[in-house]
Amino acid sequence: MLFRLSDVHKSYGVQDVLRGASLQINAGEHVGLVGRNGAGKSTVFRLVAGDEAADRGDVVRSKAVRLGFLDQHIKFEPGSTVHESALAAFGHLQQIEHEMHELEHRMAEVTDDLDKILERYSDLQHEFEREGGFEYAAKAEAILQGLGFDREMWSMETETLSGGQQNRLGLARLLLAAPDVLLLDEPTNHLDVTAVEWLEEFLHDYPSAYVIISHDRYFLDRTCGRIIELEHGRATSYTGNYSDFLIERDERREAQQRAYDNQQQLIAKTQEFIRRNIAGQKTKQAKSRRKMLERLERIDAVTVDQSAGDFRLQAIERTGNHVLTVTKAAIGYGDNVLARDISFILRRGECLGIIGPNGSGKTTFLRTILKKIDPLDGEVRWGTKVQIGYYAQQLDDLDDRNEIIMELRRVAPPNATAGELRSFLAKFLFTGDDVYKHVRDLSGGEKGRLALAKLIYSRVNVLVLDEPTNHLDIPSREALEEALSAYEGTIVTISHDRYFLDKVATQILSLDGAGHAEHYEGDYTEYHDWKASSNGRENFPKSSTVDNLVETATPVERIEPSKQEEVKTPRGKKSKVVPPAKPAVKVIKKKQFDVRTSELIESEIAVAEKRLEEISAQMALPEVARDPQQLIKLDEEYREVESRLKVLYEEWETAAAQKTG
Repeated sequence: MLFRLSDVHKSYGVQDVLRGASLQINAGEHVGLVGRNGAGKSTVFRLVAGDEAADRGDVVRSKAVRLGFLDQHIKFEPGSTVHESALAAFGHLQQIEHEMHELEHRMAEVTDDLDKILERYSDLQHEFEREGGFEYAAKAEAILQGLGFDREMWSMETETLSGGQQNRLGLARLLLAAPDVLLLDEPTNHLDVTAVEWLEEFLHDYPSAYVIISHDRYFLDRTCGRIIELEHGRATSYTGNYSDFLIERDERREAQQRAYDNQQQLIAKTQEFIRRNIAGQKTKQAKSRRKMLERLERIDAVTVDQSAGDFRLQAIERTGNHVLTVTKAAIGYGDNVLARDISFILRRGECLGIIGPNGSGKTTFLRTILKKIDPLDGEVRWGTKVQIGYYAQQLDDLDDRNEIIMELRRVAPPNATAGELRSFLAKFLFTGDDVYKHVRDLSGGEKGRLALAKLIYSRVNVLVLDEPTNHLDIPSREALEEALSAYEGTIVTISHDRYFLDKVATQILSLDGAGHAEHYEGDYTEYHDWKASSNGRENFPKSSTVDNLVETATPVERIEPSKQEEVKTPRGKKSKVVPPAKPAVKVIKKKQFDVRTSELIESEIAVAEKRLEEISAQMALPEVARDPQQLIKLDEEYREVESRLKVLYEEWETAAAQKTG
């Protein structure tokens, strides 16, 4: 046992945070601590670290246990560099190293106590080796680089670092210290995806214990073998990662509700028996059963979760099928090209998830497609009937001077009543007098909910979202995911939340920070697995022999542009329907006949059906499946041939009817 909380109570004023919480962490355990904002997760850490005391109950720590707690206010030695601050985690080893150097100088001198010096030096050398003295410098460099500190940054003084960089450096120093148990409160907050994945691998092989508070469910899935949930002031333990926890929690709740219902039926029947027989011949049995009810340990009903917000989206106007077409676009500012050769088509009902390290151009890409800046090269084209709503990460669309209800009125129709606005805001947990709070007085999570409320109320059919989950706790994220999955419009979103991307994204655009972009049809996990596979690039090349395929394609006669729109791809499904685009073949118009016989029409139908089979076979080729340009051409041709077939079928039916008539 490393530490234990037994029946701990903790209040802040009138707010009871912990109401008899009990939990225990043992050596080597990898635990995730989850719960709503305000459930008491950080309070548990402060109690264990000794920064606060429990109002009632016991907080017990094992003797000599070394706690590693990532403080939100990290302090470094004045004037120290990034590299020096990281190495400070090995203070004891550095002291040994310093003493060994002094002894080496003394050994060079002829002294009477040389034997004692040699003996002391030998002891220090063994201790230095035993505690990893020959590896600590390399270990520090590996962790610094893993957390995003390139060698060029090692000589920077810590005072010049941003707040996020200081937090990352504090995390690096904590990992290097290797305490008996790490207490990590939102360790991924200031990390990009690459650094988060490095941290996942590091923690996966970490031999000591750790407890993680995180809203990153993907991260919890990959690092934790046990989940402790804080709910209504109490702690419940579950075996497995976060996904396992969700399943087991639902099963436990169902079992508890069944047991509660059965017990309530037993109580009702027993009370009825007592009422009917307390004064009759069976009075002794009735009294016995009354005592039994008094001693009965009552099962609690399953408590309905506090509302996470109702993010259900409003009815919207239908767009054209091709919502956003990006062709060989380059983004950036002036001579600074952040990414180039970006090509894809986003259709109605699909969701593009954008990932990449900080500074790779994700927000610049959004600004480009929103027409706030021009592309450096290529083309960005929106489809028809598109109405765009933008959610900014900085929430800069909110006016701090406004009350909440007045902020919503900015996007409301003129005839919207105060009652309608209050009712809508209640879906986002703004109830009662809350609607009269000023925006400047709201927390980050509250501002995030208000910004989403405005976006959803405006009934746009395209959502452009910059980190929409940043300010939301896990239940609120899950409510948003459910709403976006049911949304009939189209979504473009930047997110570091890989769990969120798995729920809503049907395409991934990855920017690597070195000017390259990669587009993938699928969700984040599929993209990650493809990247991790040893033969991924061979199976899915970024380019293929498009010209060869075009040259050998069989032209179809009298193909005309289709006005028919295809049903949208359901978001959340692993759809491999490829995006549409320009025809891959030359369109040839055939001479019109004054009289078209059913036999002639049948021959055209046969040609078109054969071409559909050929296109399907070409689209199934591995070298074509990952080439956006080729898929664009083949898919558009398929649509046109399919549309033409429909016309031919109708024409054939008319001709056949006239012939028989």
